[in-house]
Amino acid sequence: MIQAREKIIVSFSGGQTSGFMCFFLLFNFGHLYEFIFLFANTGEEREETLVFIDKVDKAFGLKLVWLEAVVNPKMGKGIRHKVVNFETASRNGQPFEAFVSKSGIPNANKPQCSDRLKKLPIEDYKKTHGLRGLRHCIGIRNDEKHRKSKQGQQYNLIYPLCDWIEIDKQDINTFWENMPFSLGIEEHQGNCKTCWKKSNPKLWLLAIEEPESFLFMARMESQYQHVLPNKDGKPRFFFRKHRSAKDILKESQGMNPFILRKRIGYFKDADSGCSESCEAY
Repeated sequence: MIQAREKIIVSFSGGQTSGFMCFFLLFNFGHLYEFIFLFANTGEEREETLVFIDKVDKAFGLKLVWLEAVVNPKMGKGIRHKVVNFETASRNGQPFEAFVSKSGIPNANKPQCSDRLKKLPIEDYKKTHGLRGLRHCIGIRNDEKHRKSKQGQQYNLIYPLCDWIEIDKQDINTFWENMPFSLGIEEHQGNCKTCWKKSNPKLWLLAIEEPESFLFMARMESQYQHVLPNKDGKPRFFFRKHRSAKDILKESQGMNPFILRKRIGYFKDADSGCSESCEAY
């Protein structure tokens, strides 16, 4: 009797690191394990990210499952999931807005977006399909071990690029330089358009180059800043030190993009909390 292969969940965040992880796992361990590849779309990923995810899926044969959060507006009701695809995936922030309208604006004090829009829909998918408790791969490199989740044991998380093979950022860059396609976004852009985890220089440079990318966050702050306000009663805004999207745009006025680019990549900026992608868990 042929023994069934162990099923393992793989989170594909949309970044080049997790894209490499998918390739590495499938082509080195695909004969040993049955990998189930999942991507959770927030509705605020860059279009380049969605195109890259679709290319990786087709090039490597992942049979990727695209998920989005389904937010019940009633308090006490949990987040479910729905299955979408490259064509039907939200590009207008709909899942993100549904979450914000119920739970308020996420920021450094209430860092809920990855939990609500990535982890919970993934966990609901796993529950629905009898996959809870399986080992679950996360794309964290060996040079960023500090990003490992404190929830690792609870969700049976594993980190193949740290624990199965030691891969760093240069390895990832070299791999994609030799591929016919890559993610094709700059360091300061990241997969999420204007993530509040980005450092100030990255946000200011985005505000200069792509001011339209802040429109969604500005609208969220205008419509939902008083949803579940801070303990002191003040409205909630996305960015550090109680700053709004309009504040970031105003601060960037008159700044020199060349100088900002030089600041990005310095040690103090490289670990700003926003890498190429935002991992679930």
